[in-house]
Amino acid sequence: MHACCKKTLLLKNPFFLYIIMFLLGIVVGLSNIHFLQMMGTIIADIFIKIFKCISVPIIALSIIVTLSSYQSGLMGKILRKTGLYTITTTLISASVSCLLYYFIRPENVGLIGPASARPTAENTMNYWHYLSTQIPSNVFSPFLENQAISVLIIGITLGFAIRFIPDSQAKETVIHFFKGMHGLFFVITKWVVKVIPIGLFGFVTTTVVTMHHGVNISGMGQYFAVIILANLIQGLLVLPAWLKLNRISPYKTMQLMMPALSVAFFSKSSAGTLPITISTIENRLQVDPKISRFVLPLCTSINMNGCAAFIFATVIYLMQNHGVPITPITMGSWIIIATIAAIGNAGVPMGCFFLSASLLSSMNVPIILMGIILPFYSIIDMIETTLNVWSDSCVTKVIDTQKTKQEAHDGLPQVMGPAAPVAID
Repeated sequence: MHACCKKTLLLKNPFFLYIIMFLLGIVVGLSNIHFLQMMGTIIADIFIKIFKCISVPIIALSIIVTLSSYQSGLMGKILRKTGLYTITTTLISASVSCLLYYFIRPENVGLIGPASARPTAENTMNYWHYLSTQIPSNVFSPFLENQAISVLIIGITLGFAIRFIPDSQAKETVIHFFKGMHGLFFVITKWVVKVIPIGLFGFVTTTVVTMHHGVNISGMGQYFAVIILANLIQGLLVLPAWLKLNRISPYKTMQLMMPALSVAFFSKSSAGTLPITISTIENRLQVDPKISRFVLPLCTSINMNGCAAFIFATVIYLMQNHGVPITPITMGSWIIIATIAAIGNAGVPMGCFFLSASLLSSMNVPIILMGIILPFYSIIDMIETTLNVWSDSCVTKVIDTQKTKQEAHDGLPQVMGPAAPVAID
């Protein structure tokens, strides 16, 4: 009886279920059983749609509820810290990519497209035009089109506007409405978290099937090495060192965040992973929901460490391949540009790829090499997204820890607002 109970508890252990589904996905992906592979693909598609369905409203609702309920002084302080840490970590990531590029010095592929391959004025979109498209023309289109930046703008605007409603009764009614909707979506998130192992099976199966049809990467190994090493150094050295400076255990933090990091790796969408990230950081790292539900939606939209490394290496590499002189001034300038571009990038699959192509097109640099990068971008996107979510988690945990220490120093109760947190198992 005792052995039976232990076996039942083991099967209910989330980590054990993750391992089982991960291995099952690998086996199915490597097999020639078309039906099971198709089922894995369908499951992955369903979960990605579910993530998109709940993540965009959660971004808006989290920001609205937090801004409308926070004390002004504390809210501004946390907002400033989030911006500072986001810009700093993203800038460091781009700088690491720059240093690696300088020392590895990727060789040219020798593939230069014909004049006809150059982008025309009709299909060229520079970065500033991209940013202008993020200003919503109506309230509903960002939600229908999954535009995270636009949703963030709407959430911030509504959150601040609610604070200035003159009628106190109407103001409370509006706040309670958004709090109710916020709680509703987190109940749905709780249900999704329960069945995440099934989604992991679908993601792993789809990934293995894609990798099984790989192509030759001869001549671009050094370029890929720059991007992958930049992400690994940022994720395994820079961010853990920062956590250590704040007296937070990097190993324990990463271990507890594994459910969110694994979903991020296979879903390739930091915005889509947001509900799982919030649930994991609140329940496993014990971060105050008032912090996580404000900082994480912001970070998901603007904290793109992996994207900065990719944009820098890709733009410089394609410029180099097409005869553009690469000077120290050029590389220094692109550290800044890559940081700004990454902050404005949407947390969706292949967002960095298309943004890099847009930046290159705006400079009339032929983007034919992007077609060679594309078959391998799926793996790069997985690593980038995992780094983005890991960085988001680090920023949130550091801010929460600093807030707790400050409250303990001031002798204040560790409560940040009138709204009780929504529990998520």
